[in-house]
Amino acid sequence: MTQDSKTLSDRVSRRKFIAATGVSGAAAIAGCSSGDGGSSDGGSSDGGSSGGESTESMENTDSTDSGSESGSISPLEAGGSSTVYPVSNTAASYWNANRPASDSEYWPHGEYDIDTDKNLADYWAGLYGFEPGEDGDPPFTFAVGLSHSGTGVEKVMNGQHDIGNSSGNVEDELPDRDSYEQFVDHVVAVDGQPLVVSQEIADAGVEQITGQQLKDLYKGRITNWSELGGPDKEIQVLGRVKGSGTRTSFVSNVFGNPEEDTQVANRYGQNQRLAQAIAQADNAISYLALAFINTDGLAPIALEWEGTTYSYQDEQNGLDSKEYPLSRDLHIYTWEGTSEKEASVINMCLHPFGQETFVAPNNYFTLGQRRLEEQRAKLPDQV
Repeated sequence: MTQDSKTLSDRVSRRKFIAATGVSGAAAIAGCSSGDGGSSDGGSSDGGSSGGESTESMENTDSTDSGSESGSISPLEAGGSSTVYPVSNTAASYWNANRPASDSEYWPHGEYDIDTDKNLADYWAGLYGFEPGEDGDPPFTFAVGLSHSGTGVEKVMNGQHDIGNSSGNVEDELPDRDSYEQFVDHVVAVDGQPLVVSQEIADAGVEQITGQQLKDLYKGRITNWSELGGPDKEIQVLGRVKGSGTRTSFVSNVFGNPEEDTQVANRYGQNQRLAQAIAQADNAISYLALAFINTDGLAPIALEWEGTTYSYQDEQNGLDSKEYPLSRDLHIYTWEGTSEKEASVINMCLHPFGQETFVAPNNYFTLGQRRLEEQRAKLPDQV
């Protein structure tokens, strides 16, 4: 859905099932971990890093139909944000499968007024001059790695990735740079970060907090759930590591400063691990990427901000509201322009087919027509 609409598509199909594997695949890679001991934001409790040196897990996100490199063209490599990962990973699964035009469920080109007899990846790559792959393989494969935003933008800058996934602006992720002109920012989706608590806390009656209470929680000024109308139980405040776009966006939106220090019990390098930690606790609260809100064992709570209460799936003031304070763009960065290979995949993601297939099923908000046109204008000319 776009930020102007209020409901996700409820269409259930094989396509939606396959798209959902973007999140489940990420969770399988991430595993489960939790640390102990209170601290500020300087480190990580799950093996992540506070900066750009996080170990990145590179997954060849190909389907059962295509597992080898196609032709002589090197793979397209992306990496970075665990928030953007479900979108990129789902796109890679479709790309590498390269389903034929006759598979109208997986590659429903006719629904989008695309007249073609080409396989899925062959069509999108062909718009930029690539020849079809051999034996049903795509013209080139698409591999997506999983780390966090700071790592993604650093690696695309250093030439280690073609695409850097980031849920924060590059200016916030790399604040010490003098210039950002060589980065090209492709916005592919919008995330309305929810606030979530352990299910036990929601069951005990905590349904919403105010903006000031949120600030106090992350500054260590509120430490017991009884102060928020809940049980007499210590609050476990959780969050993401520095270098994570999820954290950068959160502290920037809440405190007005992407470098603001916060007090948290544990920090996690990826949204998957953070969601699992909240669910496994009985006293936790955190921000989270919207794609992971359906994790069993956690529940969203409302946020009252400057006189308006925003809550998950609210018809008028939902997380897709343009005024929701924890809303943020999800970015795919390229370096020194955008190549035809990069544009082939990005254009697919920015088409209504990609928005409805890769973005909406992962619980993110699709871009409106005006923003889609703005983003597509950044791509090189098609042949």
